[in-house]
Amino acid sequence: MTPAIELLKKAKAEHRIHSYEHDPKAPSYGLEAAEKLDLEPSRVFKTLLACSEKQELLVAVVPVNGSLDLKALALAAGVKKAEMADPTAAQRATGYLLGGISPLGQKKRLRTFIDRSAETFATIFVSAGRRGLEVELSAQTLAEHSQGRFAAIGR
Repeated sequence: MTPAIELLKKAKAEHRIHSYEHDPKAPSYGLEAAEKLDLEPSRVFKTLLACSEKQELLVAVVPVNGSLDLKALALAAGVKKAEMADPTAAQRATGYLLGGISPLGQKKRLRTFIDRSAETFATIFVSAGRRGLEVELSAQTLAEHSQGRFAAIGR
């Protein structure tokens, strides 16, 4: 059981857990999840961490078949600049390993931004906190339990 799943269960939030056999040689964890779970990649979201010029860590949730627009994230967060966070800092702040970082149940409460495209689906998939484990939930449920805001941050 991961902190993300525990958080959703405790809150009695509607969700479904999906697991698959993770291949450590997979070039993209997110695209691997989409492929192994037979999902449209635009419904599977990856959790990325960026860092502002003030060293504030920001969580960005974007589709696995796209990329994060750092300028758009900076604008949404009201900071001058954002760049990808150091992987060690991301793991330390979230309590999750790279490739399994969930936007839910992180060790530190970080400001979270979810790409607007998530709102176009009845449900989306995000990491449940471990490689090979995804959670399916509505974008609104994700926003509520991550205290995330929707913004056009994906490309």
